[in-house]
Amino acid sequence: MARTSRLPGFYKVTVDQRRSLMSDVTGVDANTIGASLDGGGLDAETADKFVENVLGTYALPYGVALNVRVNGRDYVVPMVVEEPSVVAAASNAAKMVRVGGGFKADVDAPVMISQIQLTSVKDAPAARARIMAAYEEIVAVGNRAISGLVARGGGVRGLEVRTLGSAADAMIVVHVLVDCRDAMGANLVNSVAEAVADRLAELANGKVGLRILSNLCDQRCVRVRCLVPADVLATDDMSGEEVIDGILNASRFAELDPYRAATHNKGIMNGVDAVVIATGNDWRATEAGAHAFAARSGQYGPLAIWRRSEAGELAGFLELPLALGTVGGTLRVHPAARLSLELLGVQDAGELAMIAASLGLASNLAAVRALATDGIQRGHMALHARSVAVAAGAVGKLVERVAALIVEARDITVEGARRAIDALAHAESVADVGGQMSTKKAPSP
Repeated sequence: MARTSRLPGFYKVTVDQRRSLMSDVTGVDANTIGASLDGGGLDAETADKFVENVLGTYALPYGVALNVRVNGRDYVVPMVVEEPSVVAAASNAAKMVRVGGGFKADVDAPVMISQIQLTSVKDAPAARARIMAAYEEIVAVGNRAISGLVARGGGVRGLEVRTLGSAADAMIVVHVLVDCRDAMGANLVNSVAEAVADRLAELANGKVGLRILSNLCDQRCVRVRCLVPADVLATDDMSGEEVIDGILNASRFAELDPYRAATHNKGIMNGVDAVVIATGNDWRATEAGAHAFAARSGQYGPLAIWRRSEAGELAGFLELPLALGTVGGTLRVHPAARLSLELLGVQDAGELAMIAASLGLASNLAAVRALATDGIQRGHMALHARSVAVAAGAVGKLVERVAALIVEARDITVEGARRAIDALAHAESVADVGGQMSTKKAPSP
């Protein structure tokens, strides 16, 4: 089968059948998929090498988003997330975007910021001048600390000197800009900071303070655009144009109000984080950078905005800093993280960032469309009902039956699910008694 992310009815088949379909469209062996994911993809002994005081592992659902096309290429996108409806919503929104040509994305060079804080600086302007005059020397010292990265085409790409605080108590912060290639880059930029700090303090006639990367990696941004035809957005009760009006209202609300923007961005990060986790990357760093970027103007705002195109389509745009790696770190030892990259078939970290950001824009589209039409609860709670049914003790085929009953009753609670289980058990008991009575031989006259 040719590589595609269009797999209608995928949610209807069994887990084993899904693995087989994934094998067909990605070329990854189905047995490899199973071996990498069964039991959470990580044994306790390996986990003990990751973090301290390990007792075991904690598994989360590993699904795939479908219908995703980025820059003309199809991807099945691994997502690790515990929240119901996130995978389904992203897949559905990606299907809508696909009609408009798919996601169009671009990404900056993988440049990270290494920060060196210098304190007790008496003459900040003069210190800055001396540091910039020693530019070539600082670059050389930094590159010697990361010679392996330099050999792979990366290395120090520039210096920035910022002055913070008052003239009487000035603090200088030097940014060493490092191209990390396909690594996320935390350890690399920290090594650079350690290597150049003493020389920078000498030049500034100051003292070395903190030496650490910045997770506001605004030199390493990704941008995603999409167009969605109006008719694709229509519902049974609303025309596509009306839905676009509702989405534009939701976007404007987020642009004006940080309280709404926070929830708007949370929906974006539903998609981004799920891909980041699935590929063994640092989702806390991703979150920190995204939210800091959202506040860069001085007021917290939305990472994605929506407008109407000249042709009347819904036009979406997302920009956020995103430092992801396809080498090093967790990827070397976590089978499920390695599997994710195999399923995606990505060539480099930039491609991975564009996919993750596209899932963020898809998740945002799904959320604002739901808010503009039926409300967020209808679809979300219907999927949440299955988790509630399991929590109440339902197993196997009973899960779907119980979920359907509590959705119909609008009582999506564990107590409601238990009542539904009891009602089904009682109905089956009555049916069994009736069946037994009907099979008894009638008495002779």
